[in-house]
Amino acid sequence: MIIDRILAAKVAYAAKKFPIVSLTGPRQSGKTTLLREHFRKLPYVSLEDPDLRNFAQSDPRQFLSNYPSAVILDEVQHMPSLFSYIQTASDLRNKTGQFILSGSQNFLMNKKIPQSLAGRAGILKLLPFSMEEMQHHHFLKSNLWDQLHKGFYPRLFDKKIDPVMFYSSYVETYLKRDVQDLVNVTDLNTFLKFLKLCAGRTGQLLNLSSLANDTGVAVNTVKSWLGILEASYIIFLLQPYHQNFRKRLVKSPKMFFWDTGLASYLLGIKSSSELKTHFAKGALFENLVVAEYGKYFYNRGMNPDFYFWRDKTGNEIDCIIENRKKVRAIEIKSGTTVNDDFFKGLLNFQNLSKSADLALVYGGNTKQTRTDIEVLGWKDMLEALK
Repeated sequence: MIIDRILAAKVAYAAKKFPIVSLTGPRQSGKTTLLREHFRKLPYVSLEDPDLRNFAQSDPRQFLSNYPSAVILDEVQHMPSLFSYIQTASDLRNKTGQFILSGSQNFLMNKKIPQSLAGRAGILKLLPFSMEEMQHHHFLKSNLWDQLHKGFYPRLFDKKIDPVMFYSSYVETYLKRDVQDLVNVTDLNTFLKFLKLCAGRTGQLLNLSSLANDTGVAVNTVKSWLGILEASYIIFLLQPYHQNFRKRLVKSPKMFFWDTGLASYLLGIKSSSELKTHFAKGALFENLVVAEYGKYFYNRGMNPDFYFWRDKTGNEIDCIIENRKKVRAIEIKSGTTVNDDFFKGLLNFQNLSKSADLALVYGGNTKQTRTDIEVLGWKDMLEALK
């Protein structure tokens, strides 16, 4: 089953404007399906194939000459040395849409690669399904807790796989492929412990020392491992908002997962009914909303300009989005019934930033209009961006 992705239009546009198109994202997010569907006439090469990888490594010029017009090169993170040859070939041919590159790691984090792609590549990211895509294809669960638990990876819906079975296999594959490719982790059990501890800190301020102590590794190791999780699109770090409003602000980022289903699995949550009463349900709901805002921008070929705000006394706004110099302050509450306590953070922030638009996203389904504050149910959360 082929599901139209919002990003597809940007991929097609980039191929008409750049000699190289780079599409990255986590494993199983649908990158290969998207590219093969929209570039049906192009040859497809996966560098996970050891024979092809050996060919590309031993004779890169001859390897690329086999595709004189254009080619899709998948899993290119396995061959960082190939990028310089791709640069040379694209410069000589001097036409758009020559190399469509895809990978399950953010190979732009490799210091050697951005120099080869600079000015030549349209750079895009494909994440698991967004709620916008799910609603369009009638995949979105009617129950919030069912959706949080199941997550958003396409195969879950295409093949109707049980979430626990899917994520068990996903983590096993991730540990054995991506982690060992990115860094020499000798003890995968310790890394898995670290991954689970990260899930337990979803939506919290990042504390490197605490995470290192609980994992039993050095702080520098934690920094390296967090880089792995970011590069493979497991987590992202939401930075604090830079406007101080004459307040002392926290400087640490907050950690979120790109997929709530994976975070739920790592927390040992086996069903949506268990999640509904779990201590982390509020954090996972906040994670859902923040990740959706990130997907919204990435699906349109833009880098999300979003943050959180917290001062040293604990006043906080869960998500702040800047768009065309306009500030949107969004508070996120998992409760299904709106009460006055939900608005305290927004009203406090309103005293600091008179021009900010205010919105509340909560776990219910009813939209409301209150004085200066837009109240949105979880299915309508994207209206906060309009």
